[in-house]
Amino acid sequence: MSTPGAVVIGQSGGPTAVINQTLIGVVKACLAKPEVFTKVLGAIHGIQGIMDGKFHDFGTETDANLELVAGTPSAALKSVRHKATPEDGKKIFARFKELGVRYFFYIGGNDTAETTNIINELAHAEGYDLTCFHCPKTIDNDLRVTDHCPGYGSAAKFVTQAFMGDNLDNRSLSGIKINIVMGRNAGWLTAASVLARQFPGDGPHLIYCPEADFSLEQFCADVEAVYRKLGRCVVAVSEGIHGPGGKEIISIGEVDSHGNKQLSGSGALGDALADTLKAHLAKAWPEKKHRVRADTFGYLQRCFPGVVSETDAAEARLAGTAAVAAAVAGVKSGSIAFKRVDGPTYQVETFVTPLPTVAKDTKPMPREMINAAGNDVVVEKLVPYLKPLVGTLPAIGQLKF
Repeated sequence: MSTPGAVVIGQSGGPTAVINQTLIGVVKACLAKPEVFTKVLGAIHGIQGIMDGKFHDFGTETDANLELVAGTPSAALKSVRHKATPEDGKKIFARFKELGVRYFFYIGGNDTAETTNIINELAHAEGYDLTCFHCPKTIDNDLRVTDHCPGYGSAAKFVTQAFMGDNLDNRSLSGIKINIVMGRNAGWLTAASVLARQFPGDGPHLIYCPEADFSLEQFCADVEAVYRKLGRCVVAVSEGIHGPGGKEIISIGEVDSHGNKQLSGSGALGDALADTLKAHLAKAWPEKKHRVRADTFGYLQRCFPGVVSETDAAEARLAGTAAVAAAVAGVKSGSIAFKRVDGPTYQVETFVTPLPTVAKDTKPMPREMINAAGNDVVVEKLVPYLKPLVGTLPAIGQLKF
């Protein structure tokens, strides 16, 4: 039997195009059961907002506005990157006792799952009756246990369409184009660029993910080979690429409270690769003028309005409603995960996995999805996985010459 009490919902980590679908999924499911959830509160800036006493009462919102928020990218409650400490736990439980909170739903990635698990363990240690659920979110698609993560499909759709556009631009004017895509430890988002290949010869012609060691020398040789063959080359590179043993390609300094180095928000990697490639080509092919450009997609991938996968939006909502359903059923803690259902069409179902199975550590893309040379993906293995998550893409035409 579920214990009646107030509920607090928070969002943490990087926002996505569909994180608010999960938020509103939790909110509306809770509002529909006032006999269990006596008050539905949103923590502004996640656990920092809990400690600071900054909440939003969802009981004041209209259904129409909740649905409008659900379809809006970014974190409506505002986000935070903060790892809970035992001292934080004391402040959080003091606030929860003051408000009569018995349910906590935290939406985010693996670091958010870790924080949820810490709060859950601290609640047990203090003898505080609290139901704690993590609702998955990450464009990196690197949470353990689950088949895929809400937020990934829409970000992958953005990346695919960005590469479609870049490929068309590059086909018109030739040259070499390098695009840096998010992905600290996992290449899922970079690999999604493969869906941009609509015709033979389309880019990206080379794809580099952090699951395979990266060599600047081999990179230059790979690009030169494609460039000599096609007269152009479009390249997808994960921001998390590294040499053998995790050796950094370039060094960027900032570190957050979870120990994650800043990778996005800087064009340093793209510039370094472009400069190295220019120097290589100037020696290897001095008789030709070489046009080499680099872009870093950076934060554009996360919250781009209008580029949302319908599958991703629906499953993000499902992650929220499934968490509430589990809590109402008496499950005391866990993280919502997805698995595919065998059948002729794409379908998923949710299940609850223990918080420690998702917390902290991440899941890389399987190495067998990347070719032996480490400069492309295995299309036959990856594309069937990707297509239903990304959904419909723009139709591309080409003259027959």
